[in-house]
Amino acid sequence: MQSADFVATLFDGKSNPAKVTVAFTMALNAQQKGHGAMVLLMVEAVELGLPGATDGIDVGKPFEPVSDLLAKFRDGGGRIGICKSCMIHNGFSAEQMVPGYEIVTAPEVIDLMMAAKGSLQIT
Repeated sequence: MQSADFVATLFDGKSNPAKVTVAFTMALNAQQKGHGAMVLLMVEAVELGLPGATDGIDVGKPFEPVSDLLAKFRDGGGRIGICKSCMIHNGFSAEQMVPGYEIVTAPEVIDLMMAAKGSLQIT
């Protein structure tokens, strides 16, 4: 598992669009400042790993719609991690997730967090 300078860990999914927006806003900003960044989807947030899952998430100005934030983040090399145990617990499979998103195990989550220079936990 490749480390990341900045890891934003997100626990909420579509039910809390403000938290989703903040996670992607901060990860994009970390990336724009030159840091390697990952958004790590845990618990209910794993639903955001499905294709098109961020479509329509828009809390309004001054924030950008999450789909736009995600596109910019991914275009700049940003990574999305999906907690494997959380994914399975929520009834999803790796095959359902966006290709290129990284399925990570609990030990890999620990490695990511310990190697990060900074992190943001959005619970």
